[in-house]
Amino acid sequence: MDNIIVTGGAGFIGSHLVCRLVKKYPNYHIINLDKLTYAGDLNNVEDVANEPNYTFIKVDIVDFDAIFEIFKTYNPIAVFHLAAESHVDRSIVNPMDFVYTNVIGTVNLLNAAKAVWDGDFDKRRFIHISTDEVYGSLSEQGYFTEQTPYSPRSPYSASKASSDHFVKAYFHTYGLPTIVTNCSNNYGPNQYPEKLLPVIISNIYHEKPLPVYGQGINIRDWLYVDDHCDALELVWQKGVIGESYNIGGNNEWRNIDLVKLICKIMDEKLNRPAGYSEKLITFVKDRLGHDLRYAIDSTKIRKELGWQPKTDFIEGLSKTIDWYLERF
Repeated sequence: MDNIIVTGGAGFIGSHLVCRLVKKYPNYHIINLDKLTYAGDLNNVEDVANEPNYTFIKVDIVDFDAIFEIFKTYNPIAVFHLAAESHVDRSIVNPMDFVYTNVIGTVNLLNAAKAVWDGDFDKRRFIHISTDEVYGSLSEQGYFTEQTPYSPRSPYSASKASSDHFVKAYFHTYGLPTIVTNCSNNYGPNQYPEKLLPVIISNIYHEKPLPVYGQGINIRDWLYVDDHCDALELVWQKGVIGESYNIGGNNEWRNIDLVKLICKIMDEKLNRPAGYSEKLITFVKDRLGHDLRYAIDSTKIRKELGWQPKTDFIEGLSKTIDWYLERF
């Protein structure tokens, strides 16, 4: 049985991918590596916890010796690398955590794969999942493509840009079979509560202020997590070694408009008067270095691999809200 390693598999996106792989590919053994920091939760993968083709290992990817032993033991056919510190606000307060996990941790994984695979790269894949934030900030026009120069503007995006460069360098220098993906903002069940949508959903429910940075004019492209996992699965099966693929939802929203939309949907679900929750919106001091707009051009993955997002945004948002409401 071939082995697949998923790092960060107890986190938001990683847990969705792990559950999918375990259920869909019973002839593959899925090894979930996670440090179980604040954002990792084994409840996210409880649906597959007892499956015979699933193993969880608690490990810090900064610990090279531990990572090397895992790679040596399982000699994976594929690696999906999702483990990362990912919250911009936290990176502004403590950049070093992001350097250790996102940069050193990634290089440790690359070195372990290089050592264990030892030139036997046939059918191997090292898929590095990154962010659109590495490209910097857009004005109201244009889109990020795979040829857009990197221009990170926060410690978080700088750490992810560095890890992307290392992954690409290991392909060019050592021939390691790497692929990089850069995705837009994900949403869906299981997301840690510090992110925008869970914060807004929770605060509306509890009738607390809804914090919106600046004037709420920053624009993000939103992608349902299962659509992202569809793309990652295709990249694993059909992606070209050494290439990068942008994964976007073609679904841009100003933050303030998105917050108002969530207010509207939740007022309906909670039987509150129309406009009730909008009164909770509170504008707060803008974040340092807050990029104006991110927007992904996903033409390449659509044309070359046949991917496209399937989830209607209102439908996905409603499902996401229902998931949180069931847990309050």
